[in-house]
Amino acid sequence: MKSNVVIFYLLTAFFLIMGCIYIGWTIAATGQLEWAGALTIVLSGALTGFVGFYFDRVNRAQGGIMPADRVDADIDDGDPEIGQFSPWSWWPMFMAACLGVVIVGACVGFWIAFFGLPLLLIAIVGWVYEYYRGNFAR
Repeated sequence: MKSNVVIFYLLTAFFLIMGCIYIGWTIAATGQLEWAGALTIVLSGALTGFVGFYFDRVNRAQGGIMPADRVDADIDDGDPEIGQFSPWSWWPMFMAACLGVVIVGACVGFWIAFFGLPLLLIAIVGWVYEYYRGNFAR
């Protein structure tokens, strides 16, 4: 995590320095400020500064040493419990197909989306409530 903080702070300094150079160069070359490029570069510096600040705060809140920073750490040390996933579930594929029909309907003909929306709602309800019915009910 410490290396990420350093990288993002270096990127912040780089973007801010390059933003100043870009602003000075465009004013010297054209006599006026080119707003799109100047704002893009300066705001990229602000964005990397925000991310670096966030990583720095998280690093300090967690004690400063993450498993990825230790040489003697195993892979499982940095592997948190992410959640429960259903490897047997067909609902995500059904939902993706229904969402595809809705998007095609929005792009080609809006009447097609009317066929996909009810099926999409069924897929959402089915995916949310799949652990309340059948063999896997709790």
